[in-house]
Formats: sequence, structure tokens, C-alpha cells
Amino acid sequence: MTSSESTAAMPPKRADRAPDRFVTYIVGLCETPRARAELRRGLGLPVERCNYLHRYLVPWTHDRDDPAKEMHPDVKRAHYAVAALIAARPRAARATQPPGDGTSDAAGSGHPVRTDLGASLGQAVFQGVMRPTTAESTLHLTSRQTADSVHAGLPALTRQLLSGGIPVDWAVLLDDLAWWNRKRDRIATRWLDSYFRIAGTEPALENDTKTHGTTEENER
Repeated sequence: MTSSESTAAMPPKRADRAPDRFVTYIVGLCETPRARAELRRGLGLPVERCNYLHRYLVPWTHDRDDPAKEMHPDVKRAHYAVAALIAARPRAARATQPPGDGTSDAAGSGHPVRTDLGASLGQAVFQGVMRPTTAESTLHLTSRQTADSVHAGLPALTRQLLSGGIPVDWAVLLDDLAWWNRKRDRIATRWLDSYFRIAGTEPALENDTKTHGTTEENER
């Protein structure tokens, strides 16, 4: 590990380790090819199999003042999962998309809002990146799944969104994954509300032909 990586690996001294600060840290790490490649190895894997991620994430998953005190397992897994997902972003997304610290409503309201997974899928439909039937089916299926299944499906889903130019708010996703086992119904309801608030602002049939072609291209 280089001296710069070693310094970056230490979390802030403040007790507040907000998801946004973690995302900023991971995005910074990913500027180094070696760190990005090692973080990417954790895609879809449980923490116990993410051997290459520990060097970067252990300082964030243990209490600074009490190293023996560790995060809740669900929260720790969420950190590892999001770190791997950020590292696996397509090159175009790394070059053009900021680390998800808020975005404007796709309907054009102009009010900054945080974008959860439902909102990202809604934007994908609104912008013709995904067909409404595909996005809704994915959202309903994901909303019923266990944490294991959600983690397993996110690499392909986020890559499809990012490849189509749809941003993913990693900090919001981190929070949602951390609480999934304990508040799944509440999170799923919010995702559905976000999706239909955005995707339902324009008749989907008008973009059906464009959407179908874009989806097939992204899935190749």
C-alpha cells in the first residue's frame, strides 16, 4: 500500500461516519487502478469472502476509539457491497458522474432530491433507457427479495443504469442496504413511490421503441 493509500484508509476522527463521507472516500480510492481492482473483487460476495477489501474498509467498520467494537453485520455488509459497486462502475460513469450527493428530480421540478433505487429506475424509464415493464418487474421483484438476493442482483442492475447514463446515489443505497433486513417493507414502499412519481410523469408508450432498443444494447 502506498503512503497516500495508507493515509486515505483512515476514517475521519469524528464519530459521524456518514454514508456520504464513505462514498467520497471510496470514489477517491478508485482513482488508483490497484485499489479499484481490489475493491471490485467484492462484487456480490459476502464480507467473509471479500479478502481484498479488508485493507481499505476495516478502519471504517470498527469504532475508532474501541477497535473491538464492530458495525452491525448488515451495516458492514452494505459498506462492502457499495464499495465494490462503486469500483465496478463503467469507465464512462467514472469519468462523467459525480458520487451521488443529490440530484434534480427527473420530472424537471428543479428541487434537489436524494435518489433511491426506485427513483433511478424511474429516471431510466423517463429517459428511455429501460422499458416500463422491465423496470417495474425488476423493482417489484427486488422489493420482495431477501438481502442475499438483493446483493446478488445489484451488480448487473447498477451497471445497466450507469451504462445508460442514469446516476445511482450510493449513499442512499448504502443506507437502504444497511436497513433492508429490518425495514424492508418501508424501504420498498419508498422505492415504489419514487419510481412512479418519476416514471409516471410522461406516457411510457411514446418511448417504447427507443427504450426497447436501448435495453437490448445495455444487456449485451
